[in-house]
Amino acid sequence: MTHSPTPAALATEQARTRLHELTVIDVRTPAEYASGHLPGALNIPLDQVRRALPEIRRAAERGDVLVVCASGARSEKAHRELAEQGIPTATLTGGTGAWAAEGHDLHRPAACDTRSRWSMERQVRFSAGVLVLLGLVLGLLVHPALLLVSAGIAGGLVFSALTNTCGMAVMLAKLPYNRPRAADLDAAIAALRER
Repeated sequence: MTHSPTPAALATEQARTRLHELTVIDVRTPAEYASGHLPGALNIPLDQVRRALPEIRRAAERGDVLVVCASGARSEKAHRELAEQGIPTATLTGGTGAWAAEGHDLHRPAACDTRSRWSMERQVRFSAGVLVLLGLVLGLLVHPALLLVSAGIAGGLVFSALTNTCGMAVMLAKLPYNRPRAADLDAAIAALRER
């Protein structure tokens, strides 16, 4: 099937009007995906994209592929990784955050799934805050050198902002509740084969 080339990034309105013809891959963690995703999006977390390369390549040969995340940073990373493999994709400008802000619907898991899901950004803010407070308390009560924990977290946050990367998010993504169950990932890859 021949299709016209998609720009490297689609605005939310462009993506909304073309959603029916796009293969949408959400590269967020399963917990984030469950908190709300674009209609029809398949969850293949960023660290699992390489595993799904053959299926993503076939999907791109059949039609346009849109890669999304919360804000656009992880989807841009996936876009570059896929481009290095010769797989053309587009990203959603502003991610699911922009999608929701524009008033477009996000699909959520069935009502029976009542576990609370936190976005990766919220998990990072919580973890950084806890570590800073812990460093301050331990530095005041145990030994002043432990104040360096707080300074290290602050430095990491500045580095994260300057480089648009987040080491803490990478570590948090490895926690069990942020990991895809093998069956979920296999189902997403199988769905890609069928598209």
